[in-house]
Amino acid sequence: MKVFLFDSLRPTPELSFAIRHLGCQGGVVCTASHNPKEYNGYKAYGDDGGQLVPPHDVNVMNEVANIKNIDEVKFSGGEQQISIIGKDIDEAYIAMVKSLSVYPDTIARQKDLKIVYTPIHGSGIKLVPKVLESFGFTNVHIVKEQETPDGNFPTVIYPNPEEAETMSIGLKQAKELDADILLGTDPDADRVGIGIKNHKGDWVLMNGNQTAVLAFAYMIEARKAKNIAQPNDMIVKTIVTTDMIDEIAKRNDVACYNVLTGFKWIAEMIKEKEGKENYVIGGEESFGLMIGDQVRDKDSVSAVALLCEMAAYEKNLGRTLYDKLIELYIEYAFYYEKLISITKKGMHGQEEIADMMKGYRDNPPKELNGSKVKELLDYTLQVGKNLDTGETWNIDLPKSNVLQFILEDGSKISARPSGTEPKIKFYFSVKTALKSKEDFDNKFTVVEEKIKKIIKDLGV
Repeated sequence: MKVFLFDSLRPTPELSFAIRHLGCQGGVVCTASHNPKEYNGYKAYGDDGGQLVPPHDVNVMNEVANIKNIDEVKFSGGEQQISIIGKDIDEAYIAMVKSLSVYPDTIARQKDLKIVYTPIHGSGIKLVPKVLESFGFTNVHIVKEQETPDGNFPTVIYPNPEEAETMSIGLKQAKELDADILLGTDPDADRVGIGIKNHKGDWVLMNGNQTAVLAFAYMIEARKAKNIAQPNDMIVKTIVTTDMIDEIAKRNDVACYNVLTGFKWIAEMIKEKEGKENYVIGGEESFGLMIGDQVRDKDSVSAVALLCEMAAYEKNLGRTLYDKLIELYIEYAFYYEKLISITKKGMHGQEEIADMMKGYRDNPPKELNGSKVKELLDYTLQVGKNLDTGETWNIDLPKSNVLQFILEDGSKISARPSGTEPKIKFYFSVKTALKSKEDFDNKFTVVEEKIKKIIKDLGV
């Protein structure tokens, strides 16, 4: 078996790229990802560069289970089959990411865009600065305290850019430098968090849905403006990611597919549509984006570059990314989302989570925040149900322990136990019309209150 082994630490998305670039049958990366160091494990990929999906994932686990003793695992022999790789793949990957740029001319005009970047003690430091340099950005500031790769993650509790505490050191530096944008990548560099100034000039950290909306809208609008959009363009998102993306796609005549949580399902959809439809961008609310189809997993390295290009594009128009977000809310409706995670540790934790899901499944709420619960979507049973008429329909997705409640006013609540931690996650999505930028603060209060009342009524 011929093996290509990277000479040192590398971002996870580069592995996905290398599998495709070198024509390999699969790949493995060891990583703690965005989790605490105790969660160290590995991710396994197939020949398309996507993480394994059924039945291959189960088949691999069965083979591992067949090993009865550690002595059966051979640690030597066949070393001549190993080829060390590194710089050559880096250069090919950087060239691929650079090809994703839509407005290089705008970057040239805004090359001094003030960027603060933190790799959060991870592998992003290997490629993100080089990619930003290749794009033409000249004013990049690395957060020194988190620059050196360190599996102990000494400055944070969770090395996850979704956590405000994790981004706090970078945010402090961004404020001190009066930067244009702050970006943080998790240790294996597949998730990205961003901070920008809001409409009042205050620094805020964007949630994953807001970042995704900006990125999807940019790719769709920029491709149209540059006349490179194709009639068969498609985008992919997960079922718990904001429906605002579906609306943007619909209004721009771009096909939008919804898949289960996890980028392996986005990769699987690309594989299914290959040769028939043209994949542009995919993403999920948990700070993951995948731009172009040369990497088949979430990729924060290319996402950082494109987000900086987006910030440069807006700055060139005299605006910020937050201004653009409000403009999108005015055009498509103000969608607002919130995520709550409830941890149930200990021996009975999983049982408690299972009981919660059973309760919601057997006795769905009739009404939330004064709005009738119109539909129940049960992804375990693969059935949707109209709670008024009793009408049912099939959900054409693989089985997954997810429940969704669709309210009469367009709100959506999703419940999903975590696949990796003793947690149950609740995703809340509401919307309202926004007529003007001046009305944004009032409407923000409205949607926040709406979600608070739904949470209260749901009892979580």
